[in-house]
This record gives sequence, C-alpha cells and structure tokens, in this order.
Amino acid sequence: MFNRKNAARFGTTALAGALLTAGAVTPVPALASETGAHAPARHQAARQIPFTAANVTQNDDGSFTIAWTSPGVHRVQVYAGTTRDRISHRRPVATGSGRATITVRGLGRADRWWFELVPDRGGSLTLADRSLHLASAPNLRDAGGYRTADGHWVRMGVLYRSGDLGRLTGADVAKLKRLGLRTVYDLRTPTEQAASPDRLPAGTRTVTANVSGTADTNISITTPEAAAQLMVDGEKGMVSSDTGRAAYRSLLGAAGDRTSAALLYHCTAGKDRTGWASAAILTALGVPRDTVMHDYLLSNTYRAAENAATLAQLPEAQRAIYKPLLDVRPEYLNSGFDEVEAKYGSFDRYLAQGLGLTSHDLRDLRAQLLTG
Repeated sequence: MFNRKNAARFGTTALAGALLTAGAVTPVPALASETGAHAPARHQAARQIPFTAANVTQNDDGSFTIAWTSPGVHRVQVYAGTTRDRISHRRPVATGSGRATITVRGLGRADRWWFELVPDRGGSLTLADRSLHLASAPNLRDAGGYRTADGHWVRMGVLYRSGDLGRLTGADVAKLKRLGLRTVYDLRTPTEQAASPDRLPAGTRTVTANVSGTADTNISITTPEAAAQLMVDGEKGMVSSDTGRAAYRSLLGAAGDRTSAALLYHCTAGKDRTGWASAAILTALGVPRDTVMHDYLLSNTYRAAENAATLAQLPEAQRAIYKPLLDVRPEYLNSGFDEVEAKYGSFDRYLAQGLGLTSHDLRDLRAQLLTG
C-alpha cells in the first residue's frame, strides 16, 4: 500500500494536490502541423521563418547536433554565439541545404551556446539546446523552441520550466543569474515551499501561485490503476479548480509581460502543475496539440534517472503502485484538455472564461513569445 508515510519519504509531498514528479533528455526535433492557429496581426507583417522543424542538441562530448527542415530553401548558414541576441556573423560554423543534420565541434565552454539558422530566403531562426544541463534540476529546460501551426516560432531564452529549485548549487544559481532570470512563479503548496525553499539569484522576483490549494495527504493508494486515476483527477482539478484557475491566470498574464522575462515557473517535479502551465501557454500561442504532448512527455526523459533511483528505494511490491505517480502519460494531459472541453466548450473559452484573459492579454502573450 502506498500511504502518506511513503509519500513523505520519497518526496511526493501533498500527494493528491501536489501531483509531483517527472522529467526527460531525449532530444526530438520540433514537431509541426498545418492545422489551426492564433496569429496576431502584428506578427503577420514579420518576415516569415521558412523552417518547419529545427532542433539543437548538446552532446556529451560538448559538440552540438543541429537538425532542420526548410522546404524551398537551398542553403542555410549557421552562426553561433554565447547569448541569443549577440551572435557573430563574421563566419558560419556550418552550412547545409534546406534539409540537413550537422554537428558543430570546438566551440568551447559557455553557459549556453546559441545558433542562428540563416536561410537564403525568409527569416532566420535562433535556437539553443532546450536543457540547461543542471544536475541538481534535471527537468529545468527552456519552454520555447516550438513552431506554431501558422509558422511562427516560440522564442527561446524568455520562458523556462522546472521542478524543485531547492537543490540548486551555488554554481547553478550563478548560471541562472547570468542567463538573466528575473521572475519565478512557484506553483507549489506552502508545505512544499517550506520543505524545500527555492535557491535563486539575489534580486529575483518570486510569486507564489499555489495551484493545488490545500491537499489531502491522507490518501492511501493500493493499485497502479488507482494511482493513475489520481493523476487523471488531479489534472482535471488544475483546469477547473478555483486555485488552479487563479494560479494559471496569474502566470499567463506574467508570461506576456516583457518586464518579467526571463521568467521561470515550477512545481516539485516540474511535470504536472508545470506540465499544464506549459500546455496552456503553448496552446494559447497556437502550437499544435501533438507538439504540446511531445513537450509534456519530455519529462519522462529528463527525469528518467531520478525516477529510477526513487523506484529502486521502494520495496518491490510498491514500485508498480508508485510508478504512475512518477510518470507523465498521454492520458494525464488529455484529461486536462477533456476537462477544458467539458467545462468551457473550447480552449479559447477556457482562456477567456476560465482564466479571465482578455484579447489584450493574449496579444501581449503572443507579442512577447512569438517570432517570425
């Protein structure tokens, strides 16, 4: 039986309301779809980015693999820099055709390498490896780098997602400061915050946006099916509960405020409350559902080692019961979208009626986070 004692021992604080755990590191190219989108008029005048898929992966040896697809483009030049907005164009680090996979070596050490893909027609695209590669926070990653259904791209380096920040090392905190972290939204309960206070750069503005409210910690789970159902029910609560709607209303409003960037939002594992936050933001920006699901499921990869270590500490009889609580699964996220349909009829109505976001709020969100 899985009970409160085991939840505390293995880090699943406030089991029903907190909905902890997950992570991932398998780099997968950005997915693309040609259906549905929300494109503000101000973006329509921008130079169209011709890339339909693109991805940067930092390899164990320090090299970078960059893959892209850009129909109709004959030549792409790749430039590198240590900040997103200051990339040297004196000499490309690689050149390829409209569809290519290349490896860049010998760039040296940096907090984060950025790559600008410059096609022979259309707008350029600037990307970095999604992960920040912090051992103390394996699920801390960029929330951007995805293509919308109408051809825009979600900017990287503006919005980050993570799990627990209480274990960050001094070097990790210094890195976040150099990367320009300005605002942190903590989606956890007060109990979770007290158990593992955030370690952040001095001067970071912190906002508590408790998604779960008061959690019931007296739940006993005796089967894997019951554990999975708990996760499904919790996802629905994030969509329709008063505390969930208030927390996400605040977060999405801040995500569209340029004075908040760079902004990071997190819960304990960075997969459930944080997962719905990313799903809501990306969907509001017009990112296709399959891409949103891809981003959600990445938590299984980034947290794979941590999840395996947690299961190894459990008695064998409890591992199957506990595993659904560590996972992210398509049915979990889908239950959130199902709740949106059941309560509001559409995602646009969820944004307007459930979260109280105005058309002005959504224009700001798209202006802040979209490029191309």
